[in-house]
Amino acid sequence: MDQEVKYLTYLEFGAPGDVVKVEKSNISHQLQENEIFLKILASPVNPADLITITGNYAIKPLLPSVPGNECVAQVLGIGTGVKNLSIGDHVVPFRSGLGTWRSHGVFSETDWYRVPENLGTVEAATLTVNPTTAYRMLKDFVNLKAGDTVLQNGANSAVGQIVAQMCKKWGINCVGVVRSRPDIDDLRDMLKNQGAKEIFTEEEILTTDIFSSDILSAPRLALNCVGGGSAESLLPHVAHGGTFVTYGCISKQPTTILASVFIYRDIKCVGFWRTNWTRENHGNPERMTMLKEIIAMYEAGDLHIPDVEYIKIEDYQVAFQGVRGKKCILTYD
Repeated sequence: MDQEVKYLTYLEFGAPGDVVKVEKSNISHQLQENEIFLKILASPVNPADLITITGNYAIKPLLPSVPGNECVAQVLGIGTGVKNLSIGDHVVPFRSGLGTWRSHGVFSETDWYRVPENLGTVEAATLTVNPTTAYRMLKDFVNLKAGDTVLQNGANSAVGQIVAQMCKKWGINCVGVVRSRPDIDDLRDMLKNQGAKEIFTEEEILTTDIFSSDILSAPRLALNCVGGGSAESLLPHVAHGGTFVTYGCISKQPTTILASVFIYRDIKCVGFWRTNWTRENHGNPERMTMLKEIIAMYEAGDLHIPDVEYIKIEDYQVAFQGVRGKKCILTYD
C-alpha cells in the first residue's frame, strides 16, 4: 500500500488557529492481521475537539497529535484476520481519540463500528457524539414517560435540536431556551417544527408561567449546556424531585445553585460527560442497542441533521472560526 495522506496536526497546546497545521505524508504499510485501511469521507469539528487542542480538556493527548474524534470512513483494505468488516463498508469510530481529521489511516478493526451504507454522510459522520449525548441524557437520569416535560437551554445547538426531535418521537414535551437575536421568530419556528413544544428567550423564561398552568407539567428533567445565568434561570421551573443535568458550559460562567434547591425542592444536580460514558460502556450491549436505535430514527425520518458547512481540509481555519448556525464538516477530496 502506498497512499498520500492529508491530515491536521499540532505539536503544542494552544489556540487552534495558531498551533494546528495541515501536513502531507505517505502511508507505505503492509496491513497486519487485524488492521484495516480507511479513507475518511467526512470529519465533524466539535467544540470538545477545539478545547482539546488548547490543552484545557479533561483528556490531554500525547503530542504531536492528529485531532478529531468523529468521522465516517470507507474500508479500502483489510488484514487477513479481519472478520467483521469487508472492503467497501462504511464505518464510524467506536472509541475516542483516533485522530479523525485525516484523509486516510490504518487502524485496528475493533476500534470501528459498521453503519449502513445508505445512511447519509453527515448522519454517519455525526453519529457518535451529539445523538448519543442526547439519547443518554433522556434515558439515564429520569424515567421519562409520554406527556412529561424536558426543559433545556442551548436549544438551537446540535444536541439541543436532537433532544427536541427525540422527545417528539417519544411523546415528551420539550421546552427550549435560546439567546435573543434579530431572527428569533425564524429560529423559534424552525425549532418548533423540529419538535420543540415551546421556545423562550433567556429573558422570557424568567417570567413565563407556562409550567404553573394546565398547559405543560413542570419539567422533571432540565438539561444545561450554557452555565451561568442561563442555567440558573432553568432551576425555578424544575419540578420537585426533578433532575438538573449539566453537560457543557459554553458561557464559561459559574452556575450558582441555592441551598433551597437541594433542601426544600429535592432537585438532584448532576453532570454528564459522554466521553466517560463511552469509555465505561465500551463493550456494553446497551451501546450497540443505542446506536442501532439512533440509526433507525434517521432511516425513519424521525431525526434530521442540523445545517452543515463542508470545508476542505486546506481551509480548516474557517472551521475553527465557525459558521453561524451550521456544523462544520471537514472533507478531503
